[in-house]
Amino acid sequence: MQRHQASPNQQGNALLPGRPRGQWSLRPDVVLVNGAPERHAEGAYYLEWREGSKRVRLSVGKDAADAGARRQRKEAELNAVNSGAAIVPENGNDRSVAAAVADYLDETKLTKKPKTLAAYSTALSYFTESCHKLNIEDIDRKDLLKFHAFLRDDKEQAPRSCWNKFANVMSFLKANGIRGLVGKNDWPRFTEEEPEVYETKELDKLFAKCDAEERLWYEFFLMTGMREQEVMYTYWSDINLAASTVRVSHKPDRGWTPKAYKEREIPIPTKLVKSLKAWKAKANRDCNLLFPTGGCRPKLDFLDCLKAVAERAKLDADGFWLHKFRATFATKCLWAGVDLRTVQQWLGHSDMESTMRYLKPSRSQQTRDKVNEIFA
Repeated sequence: MQRHQASPNQQGNALLPGRPRGQWSLRPDVVLVNGAPERHAEGAYYLEWREGSKRVRLSVGKDAADAGARRQRKEAELNAVNSGAAIVPENGNDRSVAAAVADYLDETKLTKKPKTLAAYSTALSYFTESCHKLNIEDIDRKDLLKFHAFLRDDKEQAPRSCWNKFANVMSFLKANGIRGLVGKNDWPRFTEEEPEVYETKELDKLFAKCDAEERLWYEFFLMTGMREQEVMYTYWSDINLAASTVRVSHKPDRGWTPKAYKEREIPIPTKLVKSLKAWKAKANRDCNLLFPTGGCRPKLDFLDCLKAVAERAKLDADGFWLHKFRATFATKCLWAGVDLRTVQQWLGHSDMESTMRYLKPSRSQQTRDKVNEIFA
């Protein structure tokens, strides 16, 4: 998106790119491209300033008059501060949306995983693009309803993505003491899709085209139900070949923790134990990782390798992804009669509802035979 950007400097003077210092009139829809002015009606306006050492940026919409008014308000505030005047907010505790977002993301970076930080960063970037309130206390229900519409219509997000980003913004507001703006019916809605699992024939074809190393990788995913990063950071010390178990554990030396900081133990079948014993006999004893790459670093390309094997097996590579092994593990365990609470623990789910998604009808030939017997 093309941007017109008004940037108050540390003295409080708003500098509009391409305009001489001291001339503050905004030229609607005009932006400099390679030094030459061009008209772009699709552009948006941004305010940018500093609060201490922190650079703050805020989207102020597409309307030039509104953007200019907001710049003047912010410029007056900064000039007053630089002159030593105390700014008393209308309600005594106003905070800028941009500063609150920056603080929240700084805290998230310290306490959450990079993927979580990226998700919050995207959601809050979209929110500040759709909501043009300067102060966080001014945000109301209508701003959140507009945000949902913005995600759906402007960003063309899928229903589940709309819900996820809406939830991230609600977490941000809650962390800033703002609650109760929306009701249950105001949240985005989405249809919970049934988890896809690998059929036995698919797995047979896939494993037939794996070499010994590839087969061990994907049998390990399938027979443990572990998440990708959990497999990446599995140590030999997590494997108990005598007890036929594998642990998901914290790795402080690599700066990695399990999801929700929950460690757990998973039983593994004899077939996998036998394969791991053979793998251990050939493993580099100087590396603690189960599946290392050069320099004893975690393997990062399990998915790319999986799709390559699927193509070799002449299967649709788009239908193969790592989380599908986890769904297959959960579904097979439940079909075999393992109770929900136990499967929940093996998967590391925080709530039973997440595990119950895998309670799906069996479509196996044995199930069909039982139906035929019932109605014979």
